[in-house]
Amino acid sequence: MSLARLLLLTLALLLSACGKEPFYQEQAYVFGTQVDVSIYGEDETKARAATVAVMHEFQRLHDMLHAWKPSELSSLNAAIAQGKSLQVSPELAGMLKDAAQVSAQSGGLFNPSIGGLIQTWGFQADDFKAELPEAKKISALVKANPGMSDLMFRSRNVSSRNKAVKLDLGGYAKGYALDRAAAILKEQGIHNALINIGGNVMALGTHGTRPWMVGIQHPRKPGPLAILELRDGEAIGTSGDYQRYFELDGKRYCHLIDPRSGYPVQDVQAVTILVRGEHAGLHSDSNSKPLFIAGAQSWRDTAGKMQIEEALLVDGEGVVHLTAAMQKRLKFTNEATRREVAP
Repeated sequence: MSLARLLLLTLALLLSACGKEPFYQEQAYVFGTQVDVSIYGEDETKARAATVAVMHEFQRLHDMLHAWKPSELSSLNAAIAQGKSLQVSPELAGMLKDAAQVSAQSGGLFNPSIGGLIQTWGFQADDFKAELPEAKKISALVKANPGMSDLMFRSRNVSSRNKAVKLDLGGYAKGYALDRAAAILKEQGIHNALINIGGNVMALGTHGTRPWMVGIQHPRKPGPLAILELRDGEAIGTSGDYQRYFELDGKRYCHLIDPRSGYPVQDVQAVTILVRGEHAGLHSDSNSKPLFIAGAQSWRDTAGKMQIEEALLVDGEGVVHLTAAMQKRLKFTNEATRREVAP
């Protein structure tokens, strides 16, 4: 069960005990995942209109940022491959500059320019084939060393010093969309809502007299690993190996690829971070990836460099590694869960 489906179940259980306050919820499928918008305390007409505006925005961003179908982003990738520049929208230029900053902060572990590797592994597709790419092709792409620092900006014209740059904002777009959704809901006069895009979840206001309750998906079992109260303006982001992956000869290959090796990350099942403040949605998405790629040995150092205080990582053996600040926010569904707390 995905975190999105788990969240729906959690909400249903919680709502069964609620009073007569109005509650509106709508689901859709965008960004290759299920999205949910839940609004508390507003009449249905107002809530529906606000949700429609949010869903339209999600679709607009999906169409603009699609990595392998015709889009503004794929047009830029085609230009870069030909050694040309392309004039892009101010919005996309801003996204790319921001993504480059996150990439630099992560020491290149967050690297949206490795779309060539993602494509080679077969993850730029709706269905995945259980087959390994040629090692020589992976080696060549790693040697080409594409990076966000290769991008050059002249006003709205974007080009790259490196033709191997192939942009894929799959680890950025959902977080950006969360922030856009929150802004639209506020503009529509919505004060209490929960937005979920495939495991990236943001809270506005409260669910009546209490905070919103969300579950963190267990990476290997149905149901939640832990529950937490998500407060106004907070967001969680989860990166896991259990949604986009294939298995071959008993080994799991997920879509989260280490740009240093060119291979999917092994021995990490999931990472969840909790963030707040300006651009909380964006940071919940982009900042979880470097921790996942850093792995069980280095995730804590990476979290420190990225100023992430509340985080957890589930390693390949199912052991939960988490910060002390994160442990204070969680209620584990099974108290026997093996966990190690870092300072």
